[in-house]
Amino acid sequence: MIPAETRRMFNIREGDHLYISVDGNRIVLTKMTDTCTFCGSDKNVSQFKGKGICSVCRQQLQS
Repeated sequence: MIPAETRRMFNIREGDHLYISVDGNRIVLTKMTDTCTFCGSDKNVSQFKGKGICSVCRQQLQS
């Protein structure tokens, strides 16, 4: 469990995905950014049914 003070400092919220890697003898946690399921963009991404979708792909799906 990550201490509350550390979560606040790095803006980690419940449900955020973290990437865990090893650097020598250190464990590194990196907060994952949301990406679009369709194009891979990380700009203007929101969640829809548990998947990321950017505003451009959302507009294309609506037309």
